[in-house]
Amino acid sequence: MSDQLAPTGHGSSPARGTAGYAETADALAVQYEEVTFDEVHRDVLQLVPADPGRILDVGAGTGRDAAALAARGHSVVAVEPTAELRAHGQRIHADSGIDWVDDVLPDLTLSRHTGRFDAVFATAVWMHLDAAERRHSMARIAALLVPGGRFFVNLRHGPVPDGRHMFAVSAAETVELGSTYGLQTVHHSERPDLHGRDSVRWSSLVLQMNDADNSPN
Repeated sequence: MSDQLAPTGHGSSPARGTAGYAETADALAVQYEEVTFDEVHRDVLQLVPADPGRILDVGAGTGRDAAALAARGHSVVAVEPTAELRAHGQRIHADSGIDWVDDVLPDLTLSRHTGRFDAVFATAVWMHLDAAERRHSMARIAALLVPGGRFFVNLRHGPVPDGRHMFAVSAAETVELGSTYGLQTVHHSERPDLHGRDSVRWSSLVLQMNDADNSPN
């Protein structure tokens, strides 16, 4: 599927995918917290690491997923480049023990957090990246995963909200890109939107790092 850039009225920038989120952060904070981690990830809960580990939540928003993972005993780094959403998350989940970071794909420097992760989550993030950014991001995520580590990615399909910067991204493309960097698909499912938007649907993917290494094929 070819990329279709949605007009946003915002100029290009390293974090252009964050366009439209700061202005609507108050409403989004309510929307994000209306559904639970278990509801959003119901099809893949059995694949979430059972033993306490190190997890990275990229584009964490208000920290709904990060807080749920921390409650399961994991050490969680939550990456959120929109300051307004981070502030909501730090308020709502003040006692969760989440380590909040201001960073963004595709570079995702994580200068204060060296080492690899047992799992990486990217919920409603991937469609903000163009084709080149997705390649760079997949390589970066592969490098951040331990052997056998899993990448949980939820893809949004549907009309682009006003002011947002999104691309059409298929599950098939994501699976193929992951395989290039040593990630094997262990789950793929589709579901309707949990907020009742008939025009929006979601793909849920879990990609697992090969036990050997994460070098491109």
